Amino acid sequence: MTVYLDITKITELLPHRYPFLLVDKVLQCEPGERMLAIKNVSINEPFFQGHFPGLPVMPGVLIMEALAQTTALLTSQSDESCVSGTVYFLAGIDKARFKKQVVPGDRLELEAVLINRKRHIWTFDCQARVDEQLAARAQIMCAASVPQ
Repeated sequence: MTVYLDITKITELLPHRYPFLLVDKVLQCEPGERMLAIKNVSINEPFFQGHFPGLPVMPGVLIMEALAQTTALLTSQSDESCVSGTVYFLAGIDKARFKKQVVPGDRLELEAVLINRKRHIWTFDCQARVDEQLAARAQIMCAASVPQ
């Protein structure tokens, strides 16, 4: 089953808001397996004012954050114990590598593939691509925090 999520549904599932909401749309979601989402990178992003004047480049930590948000969305769609208000926190980043600069006008494709789950800790292989070229990759872990 493939699930599509628009920005309205994304904001129901993630607590992030502008300027830290870094996923615009989910194109494909196979719960328990894989998600493909996008971030449209605009010159209007606030971080471009200082990173770097005259040479705007999306910070690598924000690419990782966009991937982490993608893992949280996939987890929310895959976790049968998910209840309203569950927040998925970034628990770790391993093997992060940056291969291509991401600049204004790019459409950043964010892919997360589930590789392991132990109780409330989920581990994913993640890739960020622009025009089918690898921009960044990492293994990202997220942890579910169920409201009390």
